Amino acid sequence: MPELNEAIKKDHSFWQYKYGDYSANAALPGGCYETDVLVIGAGYTGLTCAREIGKDDKTNRVMVLDANEIGFGASGRNGGFNMTLFGVEPELTLMRWGKDKTREAQAYMQKAVQYVKDLIESENLDSDYEHTGMLRVAYTDKQARRLKKTYELLSDITKPGSFEYYDGAETQKRLNCPHIKGAIYEPETGVLDPSKHVRSLKILAEREGAEIYENTKVIGISKHQGLCVVQTDGATIKAKKLVIATNAWTQNLKSSPKISSVQSPVWTYQIVTEPLTQEQWASINWDGRMSIEDNRQLVHYMRITKCGRITIGGGSIGIEYNDKKMDLWKDEKIWADLERHLKWMLPTLHDIKIHYKWGGCVSVNVDMTPEIGFIGDNNIIYSTGCIGHGVSLTQLNGRLIADLVLEKETSLTKFWIVNRKAIPMPPGNLLRYLGAKLVAGALKAVDFYEEGKLKNRYVE
Repeated sequence: MPELNEAIKKDHSFWQYKYGDYSANAALPGGCYETDVLVIGAGYTGLTCAREIGKDDKTNRVMVLDANEIGFGASGRNGGFNMTLFGVEPELTLMRWGKDKTREAQAYMQKAVQYVKDLIESENLDSDYEHTGMLRVAYTDKQARRLKKTYELLSDITKPGSFEYYDGAETQKRLNCPHIKGAIYEPETGVLDPSKHVRSLKILAEREGAEIYENTKVIGISKHQGLCVVQTDGATIKAKKLVIATNAWTQNLKSSPKISSVQSPVWTYQIVTEPLTQEQWASINWDGRMSIEDNRQLVHYMRITKCGRITIGGGSIGIEYNDKKMDLWKDEKIWADLERHLKWMLPTLHDIKIHYKWGGCVSVNVDMTPEIGFIGDNNIIYSTGCIGHGVSLTQLNGRLIADLVLEKETSLTKFWIVNRKAIPMPPGNLLRYLGAKLVAGALKAVDFYEEGKLKNRYVE
């Protein structure tokens, strides 16, 4: 395992640090190349897409480029939640898109969770997967009332048994947290180790013939005589089809037609504790090892790791004025807030020490809805807007994009997020930054309204 301080210096996630030494593939050598399909971005979306194209049609040459080593982006630093949340909230999806599309979105997400679970089991992947379900918890009566409405909506648009509602007393049988007023339990979800999983996906993609080059930065994208032309520092690749699977890093791509306005990165942060003792586990009674997400607008998420720790993330977010800088890896204030929130939720762990801290960015668009679209024509496909809920979503999206690349009409390609009419980001850094700050402020205001009496919850 690499030295801890060195991993933090490199802005690695805990999962990357825990993974240990990793040998990246060589960068793409200089020269001129031709390929049937070029994928930019070797995360969950890009690697799944490459693998599925190779499985379906061995005649296609598939090349994959990543600007860093695999797992450096969101796919190697997320919370590892194989979950069904689409966008931000089902109520917002309902308000923006209507009930039929909300029902279809929820079905897509349930299919996505099963897709990931089936892949891990069928390929015996070393992903540390646990299908333990999820609790979504409320801390106040106002939050609990809103959560109950969410439960009623989800129960209406999904098959029976997909969700259960617990009152505070019932919830506390499963978790010794005295502050919970109610919870939704969703049994068919799970957690995994993000770094182990994405590197397992790399192995599967290469098994199907994909050529993967790491530490190969794309500096230009254009069209010429019907082909997609992609330039790196030393190479030029001509591709019949191009898949842009860079998500939160998409605005850094210099391309014609332009793609920089489809999304924006928002930074989120996580911490992980030292391993708990048997006495500490007994004191919190975290029955069933289910993952936990709260019902706040600026949501917290928690889970148990395979190595016996608790990780918590979320809460406040980071927003850069210049989103091309991409350098908000650390935020000591937010990390401290996360530690206080963990110890407020689980007061018997008041003396637990924090072992590791990290940050990363997620892809957000104006209407908070995942998106798969085309740039210029149907030969350039992109995927963005996972809103931090992308573990399952991005992998099924990879399968969907493979169908689009192969020009197959399937039930997946009919999903309404494909080539939907998206709202572009505001032009210029100032408008985009002010808009993001306004949305973050509104979410914070809702949390303050619902949690007013808890505003001093961190005071000893």
